[in-house]
Amino acid sequence: MNVPDELDEYRAELRAAVCSRCIERLPNGPPCAPLGKGCGIERHLAGLVEICRTTDSALIDPYVDKLHDNICSACEFKDKPGCPCPLNYLLQLAVEAVEKVERRRTAI
Repeated sequence: MNVPDELDEYRAELRAAVCSRCIERLPNGPPCAPLGKGCGIERHLAGLVEICRTTDSALIDPYVDKLHDNICSACEFKDKPGCPCPLNYLLQLAVEAVEKVERRRTAI
């Protein structure tokens, strides 16, 4: 039996709205991890959802601050060249995708 992960709906929305715009995306991705690229969205999905759930702002700055404080600060790629995370330049789209899922879930 295949039990759906609590994050599956977020993952699907992010892949449709964000991954399609990623300049780092590998051919045949996403998911990119099986193709050898440890994408930050895939690796830090739970943290990204938590940031969006605990932040309410019309500005992106509070989300950026929480990204750097809660995810980037503990990431093994911190301060290393070649960080595989597209969240620095696609965070606005990622926040919109997560919030879209939140709105759908609230409407049910």
